[in-house]
Amino acid sequence: MQSKQLNHCVIQPVADDRPALRISRLIGSIFALQLLVATCGCFSDPAPTSESVVVWGKRGLDEGRFQKPRAIAIDSLDNVYVVDMTARIQVFDPEGNYLRSWRTPEFKNGKPCGLSFSKDGLLMVADTHYYRLLFYTPQGELVEEKTIGGTSGRGPGEFGFVTDSAQDSSGNYYVSDYGDYDRIQKFDSDGNYLFEWGGHGTEEMEFLRPQGIAVDDDDLLWVADACNHRISIFDARGDDVTLVDTWGEMGTEVGKLRYPYDIWLADDGTVFVAEFGNNRVQRFTREGESLGAWGGPGRQPGQLHQPWGLGLNSRGVIHVLDSYNHRLQTFNWDDQPLVAPGNRMPGQPPTDEELMDSPEGDAATARDAQSTADQLTETGDGERSNGR
Repeated sequence: MQSKQLNHCVIQPVADDRPALRISRLIGSIFALQLLVATCGCFSDPAPTSESVVVWGKRGLDEGRFQKPRAIAIDSLDNVYVVDMTARIQVFDPEGNYLRSWRTPEFKNGKPCGLSFSKDGLLMVADTHYYRLLFYTPQGELVEEKTIGGTSGRGPGEFGFVTDSAQDSSGNYYVSDYGDYDRIQKFDSDGNYLFEWGGHGTEEMEFLRPQGIAVDDDDLLWVADACNHRISIFDARGDDVTLVDTWGEMGTEVGKLRYPYDIWLADDGTVFVAEFGNNRVQRFTREGESLGAWGGPGRQPGQLHQPWGLGLNSRGVIHVLDSYNHRLQTFNWDDQPLVAPGNRMPGQPPTDEELMDSPEGDAATARDAQSTADQLTETGDGERSNGR
């Protein structure tokens, strides 16, 4: 069985040893298409809403459309900033109306995969494949003198592939990167290097792709350690760093994590996590107790296909990057049907490890649940996540 390489992560798909399923699904799709044509005689865009879920955009290069959106940030006015695989940073008002856009200076080598705001209202852009952190005004003007980094390397102030950034109440910057490095570097408010920690590995102070980071009200740094399937919290307020807590383990059941790509600390003290591998958003207490999950694999409103990021505005409205469906979904958590801890999302395939640990009867049932994910792969863009 061939695995899907995700930089330092290896996502192991579940084997489907029944080729006839693919044929039957194809026949079913053709029949459904014929039925649609016969009944309405035309094609229309998918419905933009489903119950209380609102969908923004679809695949394309025009204003308001997306090509695999990769990062999101929300400003003090609740405007939404999204960067996608075209290196466009598009700005929308809170209702999803397009406002403006611009591109990063260079993007041939790859596109940015992290957005956040500084304390003085500048948009910080993790310019991943150019080894630097860029700063923009909300109108899209590059503030070149504030750029941090720009050189590939292991030395102080040098970077591998930059993933995200955050700033504490004292103005210090934290910048995460992955590659051969998998570390977090701390800089003062002027961008001068202070210290770093991490390293490529699975130990408590190591990382396997620290994809999303955030600073809480106590200036503790939270890290979505994607390929270690965990959330880690660090105290780096002084001249050194200590591990405060870490929680999470790989799995598909609600309460576990699978490739957490982004993290958002809500004002009510809860933690929202976008799981690339489980096609869902999960909410936790600060201690790591799951409060339920939303999403599940699919292409309908309320379903997700490999989400890269999320954000909450001042009203508590959640915006999720439904990345491989090339769209953004927005909703209120309390209005949604949630899956309780200990359960698997509808249509959610198990991991290979879960199949190996299951009795044969349970494994067969689990393989049946894989069909939804297989269909997504077969009818998708033919793309694989290569970190670019």
